[in-house]
Amino acid sequence: MKKITLFAIALVASAFSTFSYAQSEAEMKAWMEFMTPGDAHKLMASWDGTWSGEITMWMAPGAPPDKSTGTAVNKMILGGRYQQATHTGNFGGMPFEGISTLAYDNGKKKFISTWVDNMGTGVMILEGKWDAGSKSMTLVGNQTDPMTGKDMKVREVFKQIDDKTQKMEMYMTGADGKENKTMEIVYTRK
Repeated sequence: MKKITLFAIALVASAFSTFSYAQSEAEMKAWMEFMTPGDAHKLMASWDGTWSGEITMWMAPGAPPDKSTGTAVNKMILGGRYQQATHTGNFGGMPFEGISTLAYDNGKKKFISTWVDNMGTGVMILEGKWDAGSKSMTLVGNQTDPMTGKDMKVREVFKQIDDKTQKMEMYMTGADGKENKTMEIVYTRK
């Protein structure tokens, strides 16, 4: 009887040990897939470099556009997992600086973009998917409306026209619930 009890305990312990190892192995595999750059990261890397921007902004619906120029410098960081871009230019006669981070989240299977600049203190976070057929992505999210202190819906449409030309359009939904185009930038690779 003692031998049967010891054998049963050994069998249960062995099964538990095997299950724990398999779970750890599965978790390790999931983490490896999550952390390994893939095709989406290669796509982002193809956008590395210095880009000149022709910027058109609309401060209010129906208002005449303001035009300016700027520069964006894109570079992959953290082992090719993210793309950081630094943006410089001027806005209303004042120097403008912004930093964006673009990620492709292997777990969510979508792109995530963050944006901060010297014209505010908030962080804009957008998410979306790449459409290979149209060579574009639509990212949606929120940023703080400085007039109300509440979230405002934001939609960004990014299109890769060719290897040397990109276009970004920004739309915001105001307190009235209407979406308006607020910005368009045509980027040309230097």
